[in-house]
Amino acid sequence: MKGIVIVCNLDTRGEEIVFVKELIAGRGHEPVLLDFSMEEPPPFPGDIRTEDVAARGGLAIEVVREKYRSDRDTATNNQIRGAAAIVDDLVKQGRVHGIIGIGGGTATLVATSIMKQLPFGMPKLMASPMAAHPAYIDKYVGTRDITMHHTVLDIVKMNPLLKAQIINAVGAICGMVEMTQGTHITFDKPCVAISSFGFGEMAVQTAVGMLEEAGFTPVVCHAQGKGDKAMEEMIRDGVFHGVLDICTGGVMEHLFKGNRDPGPNRLMAAVEAGIAMVLAPCGLDILSYGGRADMLERTGDRVQYVQDALRVQVRTTADELRQAADVIAERLNRARGPWSFLIPLRGWSSLDKEGRPIYDPVADAAFSARLKEKLADPSHLREVDLHLYTPEFARVAVDEFLRLFRTAKTPAA
Repeated sequence: MKGIVIVCNLDTRGEEIVFVKELIAGRGHEPVLLDFSMEEPPPFPGDIRTEDVAARGGLAIEVVREKYRSDRDTATNNQIRGAAAIVDDLVKQGRVHGIIGIGGGTATLVATSIMKQLPFGMPKLMASPMAAHPAYIDKYVGTRDITMHHTVLDIVKMNPLLKAQIINAVGAICGMVEMTQGTHITFDKPCVAISSFGFGEMAVQTAVGMLEEAGFTPVVCHAQGKGDKAMEEMIRDGVFHGVLDICTGGVMEHLFKGNRDPGPNRLMAAVEAGIAMVLAPCGLDILSYGGRADMLERTGDRVQYVQDALRVQVRTTADELRQAADVIAERLNRARGPWSFLIPLRGWSSLDKEGRPIYDPVADAAFSARLKEKLADPSHLREVDLHLYTPEFARVAVDEFLRLFRTAKTPAA
């Protein structure tokens, strides 16, 4: 039997949640109904009552209900705070092995906020008609391992269509808790993060095998904005012992508002952690503006590579690359551990190659010159007479990482 928390607001939903609870129990698991109702007293109490959630958050339920009408943000944050603390206690007691949220916008915000504070690997599922909302999905999921189940229909008044969606959602969370390996994930070898995306895949895939042969566990992080941001967070959490940061284009994406923006702190986790890192410029040669008519029009005079209806890559200019070099140099100058930046002289991605429209060695050279100028110690910069999208470049990058990793380990020996 596994414990599964059900997060919901019973004051606006009743029979649907009872159905969820019965399905979970029928599967042989223990449902724990957590009610965070803020508007009205619920028709029946949860296993964890909204009064207890409110009190744990710091406010009496009467105050929460009053705030809900005049200061809804305060009321909601109080319930999130209280519910998260209670669920954390249950996890520590070994009573919780998964969590499911059911409801609309408010329920989705509350439930996913609780989920974000739970360990990596714990099954987390949110069933909601908001699951595909483009303006909110990033806030709900962020960089966490939360599964969103798009119910399409609102969770209001049971009907045959809604019933089908609820059964699917409950089946998903039950399957997850039955098959999960749990949250205690261990590595028997040093763990190395590798940033990657399609235009650098050949180097990354080759490097993965080389790192395995050298006795490491490589973990590939998709540098599409969320993946490289998650990589930064996991570095801060101490998951990785080093990083092969081949795809650093997120710095450029943030500076010029591209679709793959990982936020303002790219590179800083490894810089501050002092782990060994080898960097390369894959992704700095392009900006992702797919689906952005305004940005595509603004950059209409440049070479554009159309992958599909959603993904369009625009060649970066020498001036943009100089600005990126300024930011990268400022961050790397603060590095606490050993690092190298490898510049492949024959191109930085599968698009940036002689004979292809994106190829612009003059712009690439402007980046290299500016980075060398701005680095406190230019010896960290190494130019390599290779193309990045080759096994040969992967060999150079991995060999450099191994050298730096030994250097990083020396003080602790």
